[in-house]
Amino acid sequence: MAGQYGLAVLRDIRETIPAPPAIATLPVSKAVVDKAGLLLRPFTTDGGRWRLPVTIADVDRRFLDMLLAYEDQHFAEHHGIEWSAMVRAALQYAGAGGQIVSGGSTLTMQVARLLEREPTRNLGGKIRQMVHADMLEGRLSKDEILTLYLTLAPYGGNIEGIRAASLAYFGKEPNRLTTAESALLVALPQSPEARRPDRDSKAALAARDRVLDRMVAQGVISAEEAEISRLEPVPTMRREFPMHAAHLAEQAVKARPNAREIELTVDRRLQAALEKLGADRAAQLGSKLSVAIVVADQASGNILASVGSAGLFNSESDGFVDMTSAVRSPGSTLKPLIYGLAFELGMAHPESLIEDRPTAFNGYVPVNFDGFNRGTVTIRQALTESLNIPAIVVLDAVGPARLVARMKRAHAKPLLPVDTAPSLAVGLGGVGVTLRDLVSIYAAIARGGSPVVLRDGVQPPPTEEAVPAPVLDPVAAWYVANVLADVPPPLNGSAGRIAYKTGTSYGYRDAWAVGFDGKTVIGVWVGRPDNSAVPGITGISAAAPILFESFDRLSRTTVPLREAPRGVIFASNSELPNPLKRFRHPDEQKVKRDAAPEIAYPEDGVDVDLGIASGDSVPLIVKVRNGVPPFTFFANGAPFGRSAFARQESWRPDGPGFVTLSVVDAEGRSDSVKVFLD
Repeated sequence: MAGQYGLAVLRDIRETIPAPPAIATLPVSKAVVDKAGLLLRPFTTDGGRWRLPVTIADVDRRFLDMLLAYEDQHFAEHHGIEWSAMVRAALQYAGAGGQIVSGGSTLTMQVARLLEREPTRNLGGKIRQMVHADMLEGRLSKDEILTLYLTLAPYGGNIEGIRAASLAYFGKEPNRLTTAESALLVALPQSPEARRPDRDSKAALAARDRVLDRMVAQGVISAEEAEISRLEPVPTMRREFPMHAAHLAEQAVKARPNAREIELTVDRRLQAALEKLGADRAAQLGSKLSVAIVVADQASGNILASVGSAGLFNSESDGFVDMTSAVRSPGSTLKPLIYGLAFELGMAHPESLIEDRPTAFNGYVPVNFDGFNRGTVTIRQALTESLNIPAIVVLDAVGPARLVARMKRAHAKPLLPVDTAPSLAVGLGGVGVTLRDLVSIYAAIARGGSPVVLRDGVQPPPTEEAVPAPVLDPVAAWYVANVLADVPPPLNGSAGRIAYKTGTSYGYRDAWAVGFDGKTVIGVWVGRPDNSAVPGITGISAAAPILFESFDRLSRTTVPLREAPRGVIFASNSELPNPLKRFRHPDEQKVKRDAAPEIAYPEDGVDVDLGIASGDSVPLIVKVRNGVPPFTFFANGAPFGRSAFARQESWRPDGPGFVTLSVVDAEGRSDSVKVFLD
């Protein structure tokens, strides 16, 4: 009768034990990894626990050997219960008046306890654990049981599993642990709260050394190895879990809530380097400023790095805002596409001449950033110096609607005011774009005009057209890249290394720099996420240095730009076909030119120290703005210079005193100033 009663009890216990979980469905922390499977950012489970997915192959072999030697030497042979250990535990239980002295638990029994999360410090609990272990052995392989232990073992606080523990205490994955680190991680699950190294490092040290002693006794390690390992300090604090590509990782988890592991296209090494760069440069520029950086491979469109802010938890600069996808004014960064359209339509060549002088378009009057006009310049000069007036003249000729359409071909999503058609203001930033949009546009230019879809692993990429419409034809795209390679670099850059363009939005709210070599395109944004003005911030001073430093972080030499395609015209202005020598607006009467020349330097009534009194004088430089070249320069009524296109002349006076300087342009308009020279 007693036997039948015992069998009934065991049967009842079995019926209350849930089926063992499949490893693939065990609740774990979601892990977002890079293209090589390296951890970018983990997320806690719904219960707030750090429990990262792990496999036996992810764990250092030495740790596994030490774990089995310490916890369960006969794990491979028994069927969930080590009967000799259980007999010993039972005798100790009887001799201690009904108190459990040693548990005799196998790894399988420990897994049963971890799954049920019920206490087993009583006989009933121990019996239930044994029954559960027997069921696990009957339904799971040894590797599956060991994987469950590696995933669920407690390591103090909300840390569970070997992978989370290794990251929390050593800041690294568990695939390459030292002997001392392995010993500590073997010891902690036995008494995770009492031995937590961040709470009681002495207790952790003692527990670790006991494991080392046992390993020597069992021949797992040598005495010399144990002695060296004892010299290694134990950690005294928990480390932060990785949080690379934080914004992108969060988007990925929201987009794929049921995925255990999500692989992004990001390169973790590059991502980490650019996050540090962005944070460092933002701190130098101002506490409220943020920095965003996007790096993409031109061939595949894969996003290799996406820095959304200067720090996710930086409250002063609203670090929680992902500025890679924020819609902002692009400033002058669309000018390359404007000129590219003119090249494609056969209206211009980089060496074509164009006028940079006051111009109005039905009430819209663009002015250059510095307020000066250069007169006749080449389109190459107009683009490298980012002159506003020539760009708008060209945009008026090619059409704002065409510009916006080509932006869309590049998979950008330009945002215009509701119920408005594209206007000339688009050319100078009167449209909303994101940093990703600009990277996509410049990637197309770098690829010879062929668009590419940017991919990051968050969402499945959209289906691409078999033969997508080009953003620019290959010749026009090459011309643009060739001109952008001539843009003067910032102080920390080398000339000709990359093709790039800067931009500054109206009111100094956004500073941009976007550039490419023959393989990679990088975009940088600097500003305040709250859209406040930052007086003095410009693309060349704030964003361009970060752009060049970002290319430095690629850990490779610069890849040359694409070779010139067939059809490129290599010629100076004088060698160009007549229709290309000068850019002409289709409707010249539409473009007004009504500003007379002005002497910009020296100003009227000032004293100019040329060093005449010391006998070591220098020439006086006279500069002019506005007007139509050629200009004739006069000093006290006597001409001293005439320039075909230049807007300055030098003159050396005979001695000190007052002088009247004058300039006359091609249309007979003039300006004069009176200054004192000494």
